[in-house]
Amino acid sequence: MGMPSGSELLIIFGIIVLLFGAKKIPELAKGLGKGIKNFKSEMNEVDEAVAQEAPKKVEGESEVASTEAPKTTTQA
Repeated sequence: MGMPSGSELLIIFGIIVLLFGAKKIPELAKGLGKGIKNFKSEMNEVDEAVAQEAPKKVEGESEVASTEAPKTTTQA
């Protein structure tokens, strides 16, 4: 089963217009566009926050490793 052909797409679009009305479709598309835009901006903010936190974790691990007491071995 592949992509719908031109006539099938026309029938699907006609059903959508009947269900929602011609005036409601642009409003739905506008709302969908805003939602996608908000989602992308939040994803970018999360990526930036993760990028800023990653160096702090690496620095924190090296500090912990350098403050540990060196291991000594005892000979019996």
